[in-house]
Amino acid sequence: MRILKTFGLFVLRAVGGIVGCYLPYVWLRKKGSTWLLIPAALSLALFSWLLTLHPTAAGRVYAAYGGVYIGVAILWLWLIDGIRPTAWDLIGAAIALVGMSVIMLGPRPA
Repeated sequence: MRILKTFGLFVLRAVGGIVGCYLPYVWLRKKGSTWLLIPAALSLALFSWLLTLHPTAAGRVYAAYGGVYIGVAILWLWLIDGIRPTAWDLIGAAIALVGMSVIMLGPRPA
C-alpha cells in the first residue's frame, strides 16, 4: 500500500509541476489570459505541499520523482500537446521508471 501511495504522490506532483509550468507558457507564448497565472501558482503550491507527504528523505524523493515526472511528461506530450511519443521517448521513460524503482524499492540500512 505504501508503494501505491508513494507512486500516486509522484504522479500528482508531476501533474502539479507540469501544469504549474505549462500555464505560464500558454500565457507567454500563446497569448493566453493573465488569469492563467493563478491556477499555475496554486498548482506549484500543491506540488510543493505534496513533497511534505512523503515518508522518506526529500533528496531520495526528488531523485525517484524524476523518473515518474519523465513518464508523465511523455504522457502530457501525447494527450495535451497532441504529439505521439516516439519509440525512443517511450524507451527513455521506461528506463527512467526503472531508475525510480531502484531508488524507491532498494534495500535500506536498518
